[in-house]
Amino acid sequence: MGQLTSKHALPGVRFSTNEEGPPRYSSHHFDGSSQQQGGNLQIPPTIVVSDMDSSASEHRDSQLALRRSSFYSTLDLVPQLEHYASTLPHHQARSRPSLGALRKAFEEVEAGTDVTTTTTDSGVSSLTVTDNGNEESQAPPNEKAPVRFGWVTGVMVRCMLNIWGVILFLRLSWITSQAGILLTCLIILMSVMVTSVTALSISAIATNGRVISGGAYFMISRSLGPEIGGPIGMVFSFANALACALNTVGFAEVVRDLLQEFGVVMVDAVNDVRIVGVITVTILLLISLAGMEWESKAQILFFLVLMVSFSNYLVGTVIPPSPEKQAQGIFGYRSEILIANLKPDWRGAGANFFQMFAIFFPSAIGILSGANISGDLKDPASAIPKGTLMAIFWTTFSHLVIVITVGACVVRDASGNVTDILTGNITEGCVGLGCNLGWNFTECIQSQSCEYGLANNPKVLGQISGFNYLITAGVIAASLSSALGFLVSAPKVFQCLCRDNIYPYIGFFAKGYGKNDEPLRAYLLCYIIAVAFILIAELDTIAALISNFFLCSYSLINFSCFHASITNSPGWRPSFHYYSKWTALFGALISVVLMFLFTWWAALTTFCIIFFLFGYVNYNKPKVNWGSSVQAGTYNMALSYSVSLSGVEDHVKNFRPQCLVLTGPPNQRPALVDFVGSFTKHISLMICGDVITGQDSQTRPQDATDWLVKWMNKRKVRSFYTPFTADSLRVGARHLLQASGLGKLKPNTLVLGFKANWRESSPESIEDYINTIYDTFDSNHCLCILRMMDGLDISDQFDFEVNQGFEPDDSVENDDQQSPERGSAGDISDKGSSDQIKTVFQNDQGKKTIDVYWIADDGGLTLLVPYLLTRRKRWHHSKVRVFIVGDEHNMEEGRNEMMALLRRFRLDFNDVIVMTDSEKRPHPKNLNRFVDSVAPFRLYDEQQEGVSVQELRQSTPWKITDKEFEAFKLKAERKVRLNEIIRRNSQNAALVLVSLPVPHSDCPSALYMAWLDTLTCGLHCPTVLIRGNQQNVLTFYCQ
Repeated sequence: MGQLTSKHALPGVRFSTNEEGPPRYSSHHFDGSSQQQGGNLQIPPTIVVSDMDSSASEHRDSQLALRRSSFYSTLDLVPQLEHYASTLPHHQARSRPSLGALRKAFEEVEAGTDVTTTTTDSGVSSLTVTDNGNEESQAPPNEKAPVRFGWVTGVMVRCMLNIWGVILFLRLSWITSQAGILLTCLIILMSVMVTSVTALSISAIATNGRVISGGAYFMISRSLGPEIGGPIGMVFSFANALACALNTVGFAEVVRDLLQEFGVVMVDAVNDVRIVGVITVTILLLISLAGMEWESKAQILFFLVLMVSFSNYLVGTVIPPSPEKQAQGIFGYRSEILIANLKPDWRGAGANFFQMFAIFFPSAIGILSGANISGDLKDPASAIPKGTLMAIFWTTFSHLVIVITVGACVVRDASGNVTDILTGNITEGCVGLGCNLGWNFTECIQSQSCEYGLANNPKVLGQISGFNYLITAGVIAASLSSALGFLVSAPKVFQCLCRDNIYPYIGFFAKGYGKNDEPLRAYLLCYIIAVAFILIAELDTIAALISNFFLCSYSLINFSCFHASITNSPGWRPSFHYYSKWTALFGALISVVLMFLFTWWAALTTFCIIFFLFGYVNYNKPKVNWGSSVQAGTYNMALSYSVSLSGVEDHVKNFRPQCLVLTGPPNQRPALVDFVGSFTKHISLMICGDVITGQDSQTRPQDATDWLVKWMNKRKVRSFYTPFTADSLRVGARHLLQASGLGKLKPNTLVLGFKANWRESSPESIEDYINTIYDTFDSNHCLCILRMMDGLDISDQFDFEVNQGFEPDDSVENDDQQSPERGSAGDISDKGSSDQIKTVFQNDQGKKTIDVYWIADDGGLTLLVPYLLTRRKRWHHSKVRVFIVGDEHNMEEGRNEMMALLRRFRLDFNDVIVMTDSEKRPHPKNLNRFVDSVAPFRLYDEQQEGVSVQELRQSTPWKITDKEFEAFKLKAERKVRLNEIIRRNSQNAALVLVSLPVPHSDCPSALYMAWLDTLTCGLHCPTVLIRGNQQNVLTFYCQ
């Protein structure tokens, strides 16, 4: 047996083999050993894995699971859950082998090696993925597993208890007397319509992937993003805390009234409510702190009390009423009472249908109670739809039963006086339905002093029931269960919000305790809020806000479902199919309408709070990526607009310089990035192209693209980044010009950095650079070349060397002028401690000038770029000076013509300077310096005897022949002379733009490079050589 090792392996994985069985696969190490028999490497067909499943860990310590490999390779595994576990909190996600690892493994197996010990970047490493601790980690064997609830106890019972509130027992009978049985049933059905549509949307969202703790906030934030989810999470948590206070006060009022019946008063009516309320909410807090298991047991107890209370009521409706009950208006089931109560009887100022709707609707806000504890459910995707819809069905049924039964048993007005019974058949002068039932309530009806009946007594359900105090127990159970439910929901939602780090200073409340990750700190915060509002005891105003907060949540849940459906995202695949995007949209709109119909000022207050919180999140832009439907919608809009733009013909008025900037890694040439970003941000397209050549493609980190994009985002540069692997700069630039962009969003301008080290570069490198310029012109693109005094590249750990081609020259006409302080890409803040280098383009330019040397008419790009720069805040006060070529005789005429042209272009450039001395010969020293710069690249063929020009050109084809040098001598002198003029006039400019000369096809590359160097040398400010594609980019026409 032999053992060979290879450097290509899977880190974090171990293979072990023996004589008896196949290799075993562990999630911690990967050691390869194999059997080699007869010179052949034996690879077993299966891999056995030791893994711990989260659900199985509750009843056993470990298990062995068989992981079969594909029949292609032992490393190439069949599809399995672990490879997709990145969305499951605290599960160990095992990555698949990369394509590189699979290919190298095959190669090395064929070569007789074993893929084992060391690791490379191409290998696959084990990854543990967590989700902010929102769910329990795998419990140790000796620790009890967390409590998890099914759909009945976790969702249905909890929602029913929150829907069955105080309104059911103390307000529903009164609403029936006002609106009548028919309209009250309509109110119930309309409320159910809103809640049912919302429940369908909740079900769709909850079944579209794993839902962890956070309830409505989690669903909205993961669907619409943090900008919408964050405000709703904050408001929804606060609304739940206030709802806890409201239900506690409802319970305290019932207890106070009960005590008053027995003649017990502690202080007074108001303070008794406060005392009982604080004691009650403290007891509820202790139940919550005891854990979800105790809280669930308390809810089951409340549920049983409510069931007994309902049964007691229904039994009471069939018991023949005594004379005392008949005096109170209770007569049992009577058809005449049912018919009389079918129609509405509005009483009081402002009583109408929508007022009754507003009073009843808060009883429906409990449908989110199950979703709010989604982290404590065994299977949220199954439990939330079933439990929520079943709760809505049974509570709706119970509401309708109570409305019909109470409306068929009780008259609207009764005196409660047993002496009002009619004797004999004398009904003359009798008013009201009671006359037909043997009672005369005329006196109290006419004086509007009746104290009993549907319209006057809110405790009529207790009077109907077989035993009154069981209804009181039902009221107590309903109010306490709702208060306890809201006290549990608010901290759970708030804990999830805190863990997302959307808002500052609330991370303290994110910590969870115990096996169920209980938010004890958030419990205490919710308790403090509830106690504060119980002590204030002015809750009528807050009650309207709570209804609006919940309606706002319903609206956004429905809109989340609609938006996720309408964007056609492939990731929207809910397993719950009984929903419609249009019903979801209807639910969203009707929720907003109801907000304003109920309480318009509360709706405005709610929206103001939401917009304020939204503005903060939108400004702060938290670094989270939840794959929201907003991202999918943005993609759809971008794609749709890009396609529609493809059919639009180009127009000169809409021309924008869409730039492909050959930056290399953008963080190595920040000045080039900042310069182009200065005139393209929010205006046009910018693409940072990175041509990766040679060995760089092998050593480039895999995450280089991600962190370079993050670098640009941190710098607030609106640009795309496109790396491209090519054999040379020219090939990469040519392919990027052709392939980058989309439709009309394609580059029309190439931006390069100046090749400052051209003298020391190889001839092939110069040819490559100049041919890139040639290709740009050949493809009819515009071109910009930026030159900085200190160069552009800062890759050498921020150590800058002044390029020797930029040394100052004292032979200019104004050589006695002192050079200004130089600003460049080397202006570094916190040098060495940050990769964000400050450049001259990030400084406020003040009142410096932008000098434009418009030597050749290129279509107007030379003027458009400085105009776009002056629209920026940093360049707004800079004055643009335009230099043109002319002669002394026609200088004023030429200047006026240019001024007229600039005015028609509406560029607001008012300073035009005519260069009348451009035809003069340059200074001999400057001319000699140019000759010296090209001397190493000259062939000097006429000075060599016995050797033909062809032989010399074959050995050094890049060199300049004497004939070529003489042919372009006049052009070279003009470049030298123009440089002298530029240095004389623009030493103190903030930026210089010079028309780029278009090279002739027979111009040697080294000579053209020397021209570019000569044009821009000796300047301390950034210099741009710019050339349009000879097509108009400016026009003075309006069509």
